[in-house]
Amino acid sequence: MKYKLTDTAVKAAKTKPDGKPAKYTDGGGLYLLVMKSGKYWHFDYTYEAKRKTVSFGVYPDINLKTAREKHQAAKELLARDIDPSAYKQQAKAEQIAITENTFEAIALEWFTKTSPQWSQSHSDKTMSRFKNDVFPWLGNLPIATIDPTTILKCLRRVEERGALETAHRIKQTIGQVFRYAVVTGLRAPRDPTADLKGALPAYRGKNFAAIIEPVQVGQLMRDIQAYKGHLETRVALQLSAYLFQRPNEICAMEWAEINIEKALWSLPAEKMKMGQAHLVPLPKQCLELLEEIRPLTGHRRYVFPSMTDSTKPMSNNTVRQALRRMGYDNDTMTAHGFRAMARTLLDEELEVNIAYIEQQLSHAVKDVNGTSYNRTKHLRQRIAMMQQWADYLDSLRAGTQVIPFKAKAG
Repeated sequence: MKYKLTDTAVKAAKTKPDGKPAKYTDGGGLYLLVMKSGKYWHFDYTYEAKRKTVSFGVYPDINLKTAREKHQAAKELLARDIDPSAYKQQAKAEQIAITENTFEAIALEWFTKTSPQWSQSHSDKTMSRFKNDVFPWLGNLPIATIDPTTILKCLRRVEERGALETAHRIKQTIGQVFRYAVVTGLRAPRDPTADLKGALPAYRGKNFAAIIEPVQVGQLMRDIQAYKGHLETRVALQLSAYLFQRPNEICAMEWAEINIEKALWSLPAEKMKMGQAHLVPLPKQCLELLEEIRPLTGHRRYVFPSMTDSTKPMSNNTVRQALRRMGYDNDTMTAHGFRAMARTLLDEELEVNIAYIEQQLSHAVKDVNGTSYNRTKHLRQRIAMMQQWADYLDSLRAGTQVIPFKAKAG
């Protein structure tokens, strides 16, 4: 087909003398429509017995050569029985979907839907990792275009600063975002983190240091009882040992959560790592400690308010630093180590049913049917266990013996 227009003619093309649009035909249905607002390339064609028009863009952004190339491509689509207008709309929609579905947009959508089930601390850590370690490198990229190599470069930056464990956790979170994108409309073709298996060095986590020998535990309890620092810190140490909850849970204990009459501490779901409400039976030793500290902090929100800002809870570091001052370094005993201490001795020395221990540690425990225990499951047995544990610690402090709780098989 012989085209009619030239570059010079296109450049000189004007509206009609009266200002109305003028049409400059190039051939084969391609023409330049000149209006007061600009010059537009159009292609008129027939598809399924209907007269249709598709636009190729505005001159001079689309010059004569490019307009003819688009015209030829449209004719080839027609030869394959494809409507050029519908094809253009579909391509435009796909491009919009790609550019709008950035990794950051999908990640924030995933975070909004899943984070209500998490503890506040886990939620904060996840968002912090996104903002500091992921979004600056992947955030603006269309999620469907991100490949394993791009993700690995992001992870290497974290690894190279010595945070290998964090790099592994970030890889896991990125994978969760991709899988969410796949199942919510195929906004990503697949999870590319699956190709990164073995790409990062293996992380061998270090367990929290804990004292698990009964004689040494007795000495620890004597040292805590003789602690010369603030009363709040000493009581926090003692409750850490008696109750073996996570350090942040102990430090953020609130008076409103404590039922003295029922001897129960009720932790709301938002405070818990697993995102589920938790009940902690309070042995008589703990009730006595709470009464001891009540005149000092009972009028506050927190049982252990911060020394610098009474509207905030005690820092987790307070217990750790107290242990250091008593001579227990980080390789000997940690604030989190009270949990491992209780887990080991309740099992090996007092022979308590492991399910009761795991539930009291607020771990994800399921029964034989695969159902998660609710917070009141085995409460009677756990109340007895907690009192037995407190008595056992007191006996170790005094150097006496205690008869085991019960057989494990119960």
